[in-house]
Parts: sequence; C-alpha cells; structure tokens
Amino acid sequence: MLYLLNLSFGQFLAVFGALAAVSVALYLLDRSRRRQVVSTLRFWVAAEHPSVVARRRRVQQPWSLVLQLVSMALLLLAIAGLRFGAPGPTGRDHVLILDTSAWMAARIGNRTLMDTARQRALQYVRALPSIDRVMLVRADALATPATVFEPERRKVEAAIQASTPGSTALNLDEALAFARRVQSQAGRHPGEIALVSTGHVAESDLATAPPVPRNLRFISIADPIENTGLRKIGLRRSNDDPDLWEIYVSARNYGTRPRTVTLAIDFGPPAEATRAVIDLRRMRLDPGADGEQTFELRTRAPGILGVTLSPRDAFPDDDKAALELPAQPTLAVTVYSDHPELLRPVLAANPRVSTAYKKPAEYVPSSPGLIVLDRFVPPQRPLADSIWIDPPPEGSPVPVRRTVEQAAFSRWDTGHPVTSGLRANDFKLEKASIFAATPGVVPIGEVDDGPVIVARDSKPKLVVFGFHPALSAMRYQLATPLLFANLLRWFAPEIFRRSELSGGSVGAVKLEFDEDIAPSNVRVEAEDGAALPFVLRGRSLHFFSGSPGVVRVAAGDREYIYSLTLPQLWDTRWNTPAAVRRGIPRPVPFAPQSTGLWPWLAVLGGIGLLIEWLLYGRFRQRAHTRQRAHLSAVTGSRPPAPVKEVVHR
Repeated sequence: MLYLLNLSFGQFLAVFGALAAVSVALYLLDRSRRRQVVSTLRFWVAAEHPSVVARRRRVQQPWSLVLQLVSMALLLLAIAGLRFGAPGPTGRDHVLILDTSAWMAARIGNRTLMDTARQRALQYVRALPSIDRVMLVRADALATPATVFEPERRKVEAAIQASTPGSTALNLDEALAFARRVQSQAGRHPGEIALVSTGHVAESDLATAPPVPRNLRFISIADPIENTGLRKIGLRRSNDDPDLWEIYVSARNYGTRPRTVTLAIDFGPPAEATRAVIDLRRMRLDPGADGEQTFELRTRAPGILGVTLSPRDAFPDDDKAALELPAQPTLAVTVYSDHPELLRPVLAANPRVSTAYKKPAEYVPSSPGLIVLDRFVPPQRPLADSIWIDPPPEGSPVPVRRTVEQAAFSRWDTGHPVTSGLRANDFKLEKASIFAATPGVVPIGEVDDGPVIVARDSKPKLVVFGFHPALSAMRYQLATPLLFANLLRWFAPEIFRRSELSGGSVGAVKLEFDEDIAPSNVRVEAEDGAALPFVLRGRSLHFFSGSPGVVRVAAGDREYIYSLTLPQLWDTRWNTPAAVRRGIPRPVPFAPQSTGLWPWLAVLGGIGLLIEWLLYGRFRQRAHTRQRAHLSAVTGSRPPAPVKEVVHR
C-alpha cells in the first residue's frame, strides 16, 4: 500500500489544489506586454477609437499546463514522503546520562570506572532501534549536553568515546531534571532516560528530592574500591602570634573497612622542588567516617605547604594537596625627626610595621614604604606616601591660610576612611595652621576657622597635620592612637587584612562570616582575576567553581583564599527505586516495512519541469522567431504583419 509520511491526504490535496489553481489562473489571465513588429503605423488603432478588450476563453498551451501540474504533483509527493508498504513504528527520543564525575577516574586493575562506563553506554546505544534518536549528556556537578537528539549512531558513539572524568561529584537531581526538560521540548515521542553511573552522588541541597522519572533506566557500574582521601585543609594565622599558622586537616574513609593512614605535613620555599617534613600523624578512620588533625607552622616567609595521605590507594587524586602560603605583609616606615620619642608609641603598636628613625639631615626622597616628616621641609618632595607633621608654612605641601591659637577642635570628616570611629572633639589646639582649600585635598579635621588636618587620595598619598599631635592637648585623647591606626590602614590596608587559606575540592563552596556584611563589600575572584558570581544569604556566602584553581574572597578587612585543587567526591549512594528499569535492554532489530519513493518522485518532477521549459519556454519562442526570420530572408517574402492585441489594465 501507499501512504504519506510527512503529510496527510487532506493536507496534500489542499496544497496541490492551491498550486493548481494559481497555475491555471496564470494561463487564463496572462496580460503580460509583448513587443509587436509591424510594417507601418497604419496598423495602429486610432487613440480616439475605443479599445478592444480581448479575453482568453481557453488555454492556448494545454500540454504545457498539464506538464507543470504533473511535475508539481510529483515534487509535492516527494516532499510529503510517499512510501510503499505498511506504516512502521515511529522513532523515540532517548537521553543517555553518562556519569563523568571525579570518582570515575578510580581504577580497578588496569581499567578506570570511566572505561567501563563508556563500554556500557556504547552497548546501550547499539541496542536501540535505528529509527530512534539519542542525546548524550555528560553529568557531574553540571549537566552538559554533548550532542543533540542525534539519529546517526556514529556521532553519539564518538561523543561517548571522548568523555573523560571531571573534577566534581554527580548532581543527580539536576541531571534528571535536565533530561525531562529536553524530552518535553523535543516534539517527538519521549523514550528512555538512561543513567550510566556508579550511583554515588553529591549531597543535595533540596529539602525534598524530585520524583524519579517513570521512563528512567539505571545501568549500574560496579565499584568495589577502598579509598581514603583528603577532604579539607584550613590555615589561618594565630590571633596571639601573627607568625604562627594554625593548620586543620580533614580526611575521610570512603571504603567499607577501617583503615589506618598517615598524615604528613611538609613546607619549603616555592622555588625548591623538595620540601622538609615538619610533622607526621597516624590516624584511624572507620568506614564512612571523617577524621581530623591540627598542626602548627611558624614562619613569616612565603612557601608551599604540602599535605600527604599515605598509603596510596586506587584513587590517588585526593591523597595529596599543596597550598601556597603568602609572606607576612609588613609596612616599612621611615621617620625623619629630631625627637623620635614623640612618635614611637603610636608606631610601635602594630607588629607588622617596621619603623626606622633617622635625622632630617639623613633624608632620602626615595625611601620605600611610608615617610613621616616631623616639623621640617625636605629639599625634595618624597616619592612615596608621606605624613607631614606641623610643617613650616613657607614649605608646606598644602598652602597655609593663617595660624590660630587656642582654637577649639570642632569636627571630623566622618566620610573619609581615616576618621573611621573618631568622635572626640572636646580639646583645644594651642597653635595650629589653617590650610587653604586646594583641588584634590580633602579636610579631615577642622576647627571653626578651617581645616587643620588634610589628606590627598591621589598617588602618592599625602596627609598633613597643622599641629603636632604629641605636643598638643590631643595627646591625652583616645582618638590619637586610633587616628594613626586608621592612617596606617589607609596607606597599607594589606597589613591589617587577616588572611585565611583553605584547601578543598572544586564545586559549590559555602563560607560563614563572623558578622553581617554588605554585598557591596564582598568580592569573589578566580585565579585569572575574573569575577565569580556569588549569593549572600545573611552571613552565608555561596559560590561555585567548576575547575581547579585559586579563588580569592575579599570581605571587608578579611581575605579568604581557596585553593580548590582536590577532586570533589560523593557524599552518599543513591537509593534506586524498585520500579526503575535496570541493565542493558535487549537489542531490537528494526527492518523497514516500507520503501521511500521520494528520490524517484523528485527526479521525475524535475525532468517534467525541464521538458516543459524546453518545449514551451521563452527559449522555444525565441528559436521559432529566428526560424521565421531566416525563412523570410531566403524566400524574399515579407511575413504577414502581426495583429496587435490591446488589453486594458
């Protein structure tokens, strides 16, 4: 029997009827202008006479119309997919989810779990009917489609062979949700959702797991592997001793038998390949349990801290980790003063400030760090950041407008970071310089007559005091040490920033802050400096990193450095529902029950249009005209004058 695959019989008749009606109308209502050659103007009808309208009552070239209609019918049948035989079953769309989590790199003998998963996936694809389409989805923490719904098995098999383990754990809920969504949007009959996995998944953040699809098939990969691995490494400087690093290490036993492991801590300069072991600890881990150990390391120098878990096992990727420790930041301060004892107390309070006291005669404009000039004008302006204390008016870097005595301090400019937390204003200045308003200079502290402390934010930074804090009533105020602490923080914020280092696995990271912080004060950057998206919920910061690397989180005066180099392993095993189909299905041989006729119909339709064009097209008319002209030239006779047809438009 004959049947149409792409159109119904009614749709075919409707389309063909419309095309036939247009073709017949063009043959009956042809009003195109034609060029007529006449021997004299006497054949033209006078303009004053009414024009004669000639209408066609019949088709002048019926065989041309028949050829066109037959050719269009053949082409339309080819488009409609005319087939001979009995209609067969329609194809389905399957989604093949291939587990590419980090755990798939584990070995059993000479083969990895990924090798076995690829083999099982190929067996599943080859068992499907040839008319079905398959989409391959690689699943770890994210579900990534590797192909579209592909009818060609070679492309799907090539994508399976190219699949490799990633760095994150399997997020099964997201993978199944993605498969359901693409099947609902495909427009064809949905087939199976086949999951090729060991069943080890990451812990879900959802309160309730979504229902398992009814069309799910689970193809299990056996993994009888005993593995212990590092879970997390944390480092921070001690609150009591800034030279002391406190180290926290967590390990887990993923196997089914208890194991005793050894934790080794080593440290060395970044340029050296070998590092010295500083501590060893033995630890017993029960099946499925975590173990913790704490260590201490005293150093100010930068270096590489290595953590090693032994003995090695079938999954060595989580047995070793390395973190780069930064150097202890310090600020070099050079004080040029004849009375250094006046400034020594406020500069010696911070152990990260290294202060050198020199005489004004020893002044060097290129001194590194911060330069403090106590009541003298140097012959050359400093090249670095500087603090000027009560400079002479004739050499002040900011013009002095006037000098006042016994002036009551009135207010602080609370919008500047130097004045953060300063409130004291109940003291008088015995003598102070009032600075003039200058572009780029910001008033910090003022009396009624004008500013007596000013700052410039542009590089190099500058702060100028119109009085000496230690030689005025301000020396008795608690605001004085806080003011100098704010100054040091403004010049070198890194010496006040507390750093915490964490070594962990890639994937989702959750950070708990000690206090509330505004999202505008939080910055999350990848190793290449690119900003990472994050979510701040209360005091909890959430972000995701899908590839190994270093992520820096700046939050206020704290910096958190995450060395995400460990692979993310599973947290639990998925409990497969009893109703889920399992294993590789039986191969379904598919023999086509009908034969497609569209290639022959398309060829016949094209040949018909070509014949019509050769017999009745413009090429044929021109040849006929040339033949008549040649005949007239040979016989010497004049062809009969053509009759002009006039058509009103």
